[in-house]
Amino acid sequence: MDAAVKRVEPGTRCYQRRRPEQTLWYRTVQTHFETWLALSSGEYNESPPAHVENAFRRYLECGILAHGFARAHCDECGHDFLIAFSCKGRGVCPSCNTRRMVETAAHLADHVFPKLPVRQWVLSVPKRLRYFLQRDVALQGAVLRIFLSEVERCLREHSPGCDTQARIGAVAFIHRFGSSLNEHVHFHCCIVDGVFEPTANADDEPGVDFHAATWIDETAIAKVQAEIRRRVLATFVRRGLFDKSDAEVMGSWVHGGGFSVNASVCINEKDRAGLERLLRYCARPPFALEHLQQLDAEHLVYHSPKPGLDGTSDLVLTPLELIGKIAALVPPPRSHRHRYYGVLAPNSPLRAAVIAMAPVAVIAPTLPHTDAAGTELKPRRASHYLWAMLLARIYEAFPLNCPICHAQMRIIAFINEASDVRKILEHIGESSQPPRIAPARGPPLWELAEGFAQAGNAHEWVIAEPEPEIEFDQSVAW
Repeated sequence: MDAAVKRVEPGTRCYQRRRPEQTLWYRTVQTHFETWLALSSGEYNESPPAHVENAFRRYLECGILAHGFARAHCDECGHDFLIAFSCKGRGVCPSCNTRRMVETAAHLADHVFPKLPVRQWVLSVPKRLRYFLQRDVALQGAVLRIFLSEVERCLREHSPGCDTQARIGAVAFIHRFGSSLNEHVHFHCCIVDGVFEPTANADDEPGVDFHAATWIDETAIAKVQAEIRRRVLATFVRRGLFDKSDAEVMGSWVHGGGFSVNASVCINEKDRAGLERLLRYCARPPFALEHLQQLDAEHLVYHSPKPGLDGTSDLVLTPLELIGKIAALVPPPRSHRHRYYGVLAPNSPLRAAVIAMAPVAVIAPTLPHTDAAGTELKPRRASHYLWAMLLARIYEAFPLNCPICHAQMRIIAFINEASDVRKILEHIGESSQPPRIAPARGPPLWELAEGFAQAGNAHEWVIAEPEPEIEFDQSVAW
């Protein structure tokens, strides 16, 4: 988010602009990104994708006043403050990742999911399959459809009185990352715990009947897992990614053969706050800034929320290794982070009737809105929340409340001209120059010490010359 909220006296909170240049992650990217980019674009390595480089460069401008800002003003006391522009990127910027997570969860909890119980279904696949899923978006969609269709079949079997054509309502989140900054494609699906059937009311308008699912035991989940494994392996064979013999061997593995289905988390229909927390968890970014700490001058440590196979939860990395791990988790452009399925799909004829049961109804504006100058404004979509409302939803403090007189402030200008930005920042004592990005540099001398012969003193290195590639008789040259 573009703010931090601090307490100024008991019972009150005050908005304070965030300063990303003071965070450890920003300083790491500022100092080492050009070096990582030069090393990744070497003779024997592929250059990083353009969208990855663009995401890092936009992050270096996010929240920096020298690149432009908005001005908020209080009409009561004349107090002003500046709001820096955000990059709105995906995968790199912790602030914009948090905003996207909160906005997605708020929209789904307010306007999409009806007041019905919601269960989380999670699918993990073997490591051998993750390599293909990480690089093939179409294959991700195929596996996700298999997963949701099997869950739909299971819910039909456990929903008494439903028809064979009853549909589920689901929102699926595709996670391309694990808790330790590793590439790990798996699926989190928030599914209404039951099925919907179409009905017609007295006005011949489409309606829905909901059939709640009964208790789903471990036997039912194991059956879903077995069917998913069989169909997914058949899909890989049909696409030519596996041999049939390899699929048969993987299908005979015990303990699920690397496939895992979990459905232990269920949210009650009255617990809307719990549902929003679950949706934030499903829409979370690949890393959290508060888990990153400086270990020493040359290493960082990332505290993973889950321990690894060796029992440790701390990941010690150099700055270049950390940037490389985050770069691998940046999602490709024009790829959806979450998808709708069943009665919640955009083309479903029952979607309007289902989302009408959500806590906050979506009301389309009947009259065009205009600003103070009389210019017609486009109506805001229900999924687009105001920046100030998202901050208030997280920190329980409205950022446009004046800290002096507590009146409501308003944004009166957006300043992006370089000359105006410089004059205003110099007038209020802020830096008018963006943080300097360190150029690419060679490795330190101690990283080249491997293969060197060290004699006595740590600072007296005898550098061994490399052996020639071919034998050469120097007597001939003399």
